[in-house]
Amino acid sequence: MLMVVFLLGIALLMLLIIKFKINPFLALLFTSIIIGFGAGLPVPKMVGSISSGFGGTMGGIGIVIALGIILGQLLYETGGTEGIASLALKKIGVKNSPVALCITAVIVAIPVYFDAAFVILVNLAKQLSEKTGIPLVRYVTALGVGLIIGHCVIIPTPGPMAVADAVAAPMGSFVLYSLVICVPAALVGGVLYSKFTAPIFFSEQCGHEKNNIDFDVDDAKDRCPGTLAIGLILFPITLILIGTIAGALLDKETALGAACAFIGDKNVALFIGVVAALFMLRPYFKRPSEEMITEAGSQAGMVLLITGAGGSFGAIINATGIGDYIVATMQDFNVPLMLLGFILCQILRAAQGSATVALVTTAAIVAPSISAVGASPVLVGLAICCGAVGLSLPNDSGFWVVNRFSGFTFPQTMKAWTLGGFIAGLTGLVIVLILSLFQNALPGLF
Repeated sequence: MLMVVFLLGIALLMLLIIKFKINPFLALLFTSIIIGFGAGLPVPKMVGSISSGFGGTMGGIGIVIALGIILGQLLYETGGTEGIASLALKKIGVKNSPVALCITAVIVAIPVYFDAAFVILVNLAKQLSEKTGIPLVRYVTALGVGLIIGHCVIIPTPGPMAVADAVAAPMGSFVLYSLVICVPAALVGGVLYSKFTAPIFFSEQCGHEKNNIDFDVDDAKDRCPGTLAIGLILFPITLILIGTIAGALLDKETALGAACAFIGDKNVALFIGVVAALFMLRPYFKRPSEEMITEAGSQAGMVLLITGAGGSFGAIINATGIGDYIVATMQDFNVPLMLLGFILCQILRAAQGSATVALVTTAAIVAPSISAVGASPVLVGLAICCGAVGLSLPNDSGFWVVNRFSGFTFPQTMKAWTLGGFIAGLTGLVIVLILSLFQNALPGLF
């Protein structure tokens, strides 16, 4: 009966978001209440679970989300995104431009949201295709897959930040292994997949590649240089890694250990990163910083609400016992927790469209079982993140961004974007499973 309630709840959530166009924040709260009543939860416990789920999620990641969006807005406004793309093309070469665009997308997705980053870089993809004769689908797939895997797996974007917090994973280790996973997964799903399938699915775009390519990479002086933009993105991530490494090597009671723990805290690291960006990017500001921060705040508001509501939804599922039942059922079939997290996240992602909601909800369901089965919170969390990468369907706004700005038909978008993302997510899961083989031999690293 609990599974019936859960499945009806997911169906209701899909109906509200897809059919009736209800805002995901309101749809998630309403569905949480319906599931609570359907499972027979006492009203005080239901209301308390919704509040605690929302508050717990916001307490763990709210500040990081807000600061991450501010950093992304500053880089977007100063041209840092295009600067990274120009730098990648120079270093990797125009002949390998799909690889360059894919790596650019992974980096850009850390602070800049998927929709904005895709719209900014898709014009570069079209220019490269025209100049090189390389099929446009290879650039679009490389760009889209690189962006979505960076968005779903690398901190400080809201989804992976919520997952790492929910599973109580060490932030430094989570960041380190997310970088290990993201680049090869993006290259397999975004570059190799499109290279081998373009002649099959997009034969009309093939056969026009040019040998002598003359493509001048723009290096505007009024735009943030790529090296600076990458440095500002990696700076807070490096601080988090320093805090984690120092925590393992230094006594926190000493002055140096306390200082490293302070700057390595996720909230402090992001705050320092934003302050550094405000100073370093000032020569490239085209309008007052206050206006840009205010605009970022307005974007952060809805992201925070949806993420918090996802936490409420996950808390209700656990309070009703649905989460325990799902985990226990899968374990009866000897499904490892990492694989369960991946599959459940894929199902939720396909069902309601939002990668962030799928990540927050799955983490809330799976987290209580991690310590009981002796699994690595880092690897379970990363498997969940990989589950949110693929199966972007028409109920996902990102699907239509790719469709409209690339000029692809509906079937072409499914072949390039949906399948490419699925393969990237599956590749990420395989890497996680390979890393898990070393968990017992090197337990301190996971």
